This record gives sequence, C-alpha cells and structure tokens, in this order.
Amino acid sequence: MEKVLNYIGGELLPARGGAWLDKPEPATAETYAQVPDSDAADVQRAVEAAARAFPAWAATPATERSRWLRRIADGIRSRLDAFARAESIDTGKPLSVASTVDIPRSILNFEFFADAVTQFSSEAHQTDDVALNYTLRAPLGVVGCISPWNLPLYLLSWKIAPALAMGNCVVAKPSEVTPMTAYLLAQVCRDVGLPPGVLNLVHGLGPKVGAAMSEHPDISAISFTGSTRTGAEIARVAAPAFKKLSLEMGGKNPNVVFADCDFDEALATTLRSSFANQGQICLCGPRIFVQRPLYARFKEALVERTRALKVGDPLEAGTDQGALVSQQHFDKVLGYVSLAKQEGGRVLTGGQRASVPGRCRDGWFVEPTLLEGLDAGCRTNQEEIFGPVASIMPFDSEDEVLAWANATKYGLAASVWTQDVKRAHRFASRLHSGIVWVNTWMLRDLRTPFGGVKDSGVGREGGWDALRFFTEPKNICIKL
Repeated sequence: MEKVLNYIGGELLPARGGAWLDKPEPATAETYAQVPDSDAADVQRAVEAAARAFPAWAATPATERSRWLRRIADGIRSRLDAFARAESIDTGKPLSVASTVDIPRSILNFEFFADAVTQFSSEAHQTDDVALNYTLRAPLGVVGCISPWNLPLYLLSWKIAPALAMGNCVVAKPSEVTPMTAYLLAQVCRDVGLPPGVLNLVHGLGPKVGAAMSEHPDISAISFTGSTRTGAEIARVAAPAFKKLSLEMGGKNPNVVFADCDFDEALATTLRSSFANQGQICLCGPRIFVQRPLYARFKEALVERTRALKVGDPLEAGTDQGALVSQQHFDKVLGYVSLAKQEGGRVLTGGQRASVPGRCRDGWFVEPTLLEGLDAGCRTNQEEIFGPVASIMPFDSEDEVLAWANATKYGLAASVWTQDVKRAHRFASRLHSGIVWVNTWMLRDLRTPFGGVKDSGVGREGGWDALRFFTEPKNICIKL
C-alpha cells in the first residue's frame, strides 16, 4: 500500500505524530493508499521552512522565478500519463477527462503565471507638476493555499503558481480525500531542484491542518476553494488576525435556455454543464430553466442524452461518468434524490445507484439524474448537491426566470442561451453572479477574474487579480 508523504523544507516526510488516514479508491471502495494525519506541529514545521526560504526567494528576479515555474510545468508534462492515472484513481473521474482536462490545465496554470509575472507592472501617477506617485508591490511572505477534492491538481496549481510567481513561499493543504497528484507534484519539485521551503505541502484533515493554517500568525494570507461552511469558518478565524482572504465557495448555478437559442448547441452543452465530472464542479448548472415554447422538446431530448451517458470503470475508454469521490458524498447525493421525491419531484431518468460490474461492483456510482416538477424555492433547488443531479423547469417571461435564477444564497456562475444580443447583455447584467457565460459554458480565459458573490465567496482569482492578491501595495510619493 502506497503512503503519501508531506513535502516540507524540500523533504518528503510522514506526519510528526505518526498517524495515517486511509485513502480508498472511489471506483472500488477499497483502500489503496494512506495519507499523513498531520496537525499543527506539521504546519508549524512547514511555516518555519517557508519563512527560512522567503528572503532568498523574494529576492530572486521575476525572470528566474518564471523559469522555475516552467521547470515544474515541464516536469508534470513529462509524467502526464502517471499524473492522469493517479487523478482518475484518486477522484473516480474518467481517465479520459483527467488526461485531457485536469492535468493539461494544471500545466497551463504554471505556464500562464510564468508568463504573467514577467509582464506584470504596477501603477505610476503624476500629480500635475507637484509630485510623482508610484506603487510598489511586495510579496506577502508565507501564504496558505487550501484546495478541494474535485479538481485536485488543477485548483492547487491555480493557487500556488501565482503565489510563487510573485515571490511568496507557500504552505498548501491539498484535500485529504484526493492527495495523490499533490504528492506527485512534490516529487517533481524535488526532481527539478526547487529551493527547499519555497513550496510546502501538508496533508491531513481540515479541522487539524486547515484550522492551524488559518490561525497561524505567520501566514499572511489564505486562498481557499471549497464549501461555504468551511469558508465561513476560515473567515471567522482569520479575520481577527487581519489576514488577506480569497474564498471561492459553493454554487447553485442557473442555466437559462430561451426559446430562440441554438437548440443543438444548448442541448449538448446543458448535458455537459449538468453532469461533467459527475456534477462535482462548483460551476455546473444543475438548475435548468427552459422557456415554455421549447420546454417539451428540450426536455425529451435532454432525457434521451442523459440516459445515453455511460457510467463505468473510470480507467476504461468510453466511460462518460465515473464514481463519486467518497461514501459520505455518495450517501449525500442519493439523500437529495430522496428529498426531491418528498418535495414532489419526478425522476425523469436516473435516481439510483449505478451498477458497474467487475472490479467496480462496490464503487460509489450514481446514475445521472434529471428531475422535474420541483418548485424553484424548494431545498433541492436551493442547496448545493454537487453530484450528477439536475432539475428542469419551464418559465414564461424574462423577469420570472430572472427572479428564480437570483433566488438562492449563491452567486458563482450562470449560463444564458439566446440569439438575441440585446437580451443577452441585458439579462447577463442583471444576474447575481460573478461569472456569466452566454451561449457557452466553462470557456475560461486565465486573464479574467474568477469568483462569486453572496455565499459563493469573496475575492477574485486569475490573471492580474491573483498576482495582486499575493502582494502588498506600497505607495511612494515624491515631491517634484
């Protein structure tokens, strides 16, 4: 059985306390690895290593830090197949998705910020002929990055790449549920010779490792992606210490389909936005609103496409839907299907445990599920399920569907399907959402700000916003 290790001060280490957590494979429900059950002592060791490394790393020219990020990217690329297989086994997602999406985008994160840091500039303002003002941006020091289990390496690299690029040293907590690609990343960093302490990875549970990071007086900022409940706890603990916070949290995103849409494109993309990664993406659109003249046709076609999705062994070619990440999450998702029935919902397709024979017979598979007949305000349509469960509802007017789309505590993303350009601009501007896609979904430009409003979070990641987050501005005013 493989043992994942922490990466602290350039060394691969077990937890100081010697305890381990079992890590099962979602597709089989069998334990195949163990993860360090780290605690505050391990976080302290990582912070000390990062603090020792910080002066030299901060003084390293941006062009040289850029080269280090490229070395890491190249190291991942040279082992892409191993990373993809590890991600698939760890998460339960299809190997085809890990190979073509998760790992390539992780590589791109390092490469993008390697470029960005060499192009980053600050501001200068001349105050008439009286003074010259300019802004310096200095790295914060030791920063904390906490990433989730659904896109493990992709979202971990999304945080640590800009932090390292700007001269910070990082203490990161990968999800204990999906630790394997973070462990492989540590091995790549050792192989390329990244200076010890620049990046530190501490595995373990949130109440132990995450809490210790949030409380630590020498961690200047926390970048977190995960549940709203955990984000609120981090904010509660970190705010009195005046840490900088970026919190990207949950979503219950609307997908609004007007009758004048491109039917084929809207249908194909709605299928993807409902069930990609088994619905375990904060950007999925599980609330599908279809304008009434199109509703019956769209529903019938979507049910047919959903039934055609192949649930199977994540490592086999042709699998569309893999396993859910854990027994706990499996139980939660099926619990919401039961709740939907209690709330008056009808299961159009799916709604049960999926049977996958062979080695995956005991795995945590759920049939892609489409529900109908639910009120927009019911719990099923208000609470984040984070699984392959979507509901479809008809609407009549733009104002009606706008009210329904905005009537949740979340505000992360939304999709709008219409060929009316005026409506597209008008409707998108009125949505309470940090991200709005029109006639597309998950089309990401890494230069644009990413994040939500309301209970979906505070702060923005991506592009210049990420680089600015990991720096402290200082204004210099010189009298002329």
